[in-house]
Amino acid sequence: MKIIFAMAALATLAFAGPAMAGGTYDPGASDTEIKLGNTWAFSGPVSPTSPVQRQMAGYYNMINDQGGVNGRKINFIALDDGYIPPKTVEDTRKLVEQEQVLLMDGQLGTPTNVAVEPYLNSKKVPQLFVFTGSSSLINPKKYPWTMGFQSSYALESIVFAKYIMAERPNAKIGILYQDDDFGSDRVSAFMAALGDKASKMVVAKVSYAVSDPTVQSQIISLKAAGADTLYLAAQSRAAAQAISVARDQAGWNALLFLPYVASAKSVVGPVGDEKLKGVISSDSTKDPTDPAWAGDKAAQDYLAWVKKYVPAQDQESDKTSPLAYVSAQTMVEVLKEAGNTLTRANIMKIASHLHNVSFPLLLPGITLNTSPDDYFPIHTLQLKQYDGQRWVLIGKPITGS
Repeated sequence: MKIIFAMAALATLAFAGPAMAGGTYDPGASDTEIKLGNTWAFSGPVSPTSPVQRQMAGYYNMINDQGGVNGRKINFIALDDGYIPPKTVEDTRKLVEQEQVLLMDGQLGTPTNVAVEPYLNSKKVPQLFVFTGSSSLINPKKYPWTMGFQSSYALESIVFAKYIMAERPNAKIGILYQDDDFGSDRVSAFMAALGDKASKMVVAKVSYAVSDPTVQSQIISLKAAGADTLYLAAQSRAAAQAISVARDQAGWNALLFLPYVASAKSVVGPVGDEKLKGVISSDSTKDPTDPAWAGDKAAQDYLAWVKKYVPAQDQESDKTSPLAYVSAQTMVEVLKEAGNTLTRANIMKIASHLHNVSFPLLLPGITLNTSPDDYFPIHTLQLKQYDGQRWVLIGKPITGS
């Protein structure tokens, strides 16, 4: 399955006029076009995340309507890998060798990105702003052509651990985790952040496989272990099931912590407001539907953009979660900065030297920073809690180490 989107941009950005001929180009770039490649799970168990990719597509469509980046239109080519690593390899090779993309932009998933990382790095093709926080994947010394965008799994786990130690020092914690880097990275960082309290506070840890039809038995076992606080290091279908099962256990009102990637309505919305009430997650961007941002111009502009550029079936889920929008916005800024030197090496140099980059939709206190030694742009997170109708920010931004 091949899905091709021609992308567009942000009304608040100003671009130079038509590109000058005679630029310096690598494959995928020319005087008139910039080709970006992407693989995503449009099918399979992780397909509820597909609105994120389509939001990126909508942003690039806006940019193209405004004339492109320095006069060049973005051709965003996305292939369905079904969250199956061998298919990701096949699709990525097709994008690089047949479609001749300049770089890979915003690919989804830890196992899928791990599968193609050696190939892309050997070809010196940038693998930018991937939607995974795996510390084993994002390793600039070993893989200097692979960069994340969201916060690392470790950072989010550290932030959760800091909150629990401050607010629930006597918590009995149960952990459900996906049995790959998505889960193991989180558990390792969470336990390390608890320090010498980990052995006393964590009463049970259980894993699940992405292919498991249900996580019911795992959640029941965490309840049996006496947990009153659950860290659900889970995503997509498993995250929604875990919340539903936990809330269905009579007399059990455990406090649930959920990764940002699972907090979108497209993922956990079907659980229902009542079961979601009290769940804690994290964020780095504003929720434009929150009345707190009703007078915020960035939020207003974003909602207008959703109405025009996001497919109708995705509009409700996308309204509350603009991280993909900010990711695409960052890519456009990198391409804009590259000017007429659209080489892979130059783009990588620019992407790895972001300094206090701020966009209007980022939450106060959060900026993007990278260096040749640090390829995770986000280092501070804001916690949020579901109040029965929407996510509400709680406390102050927390920086992880």
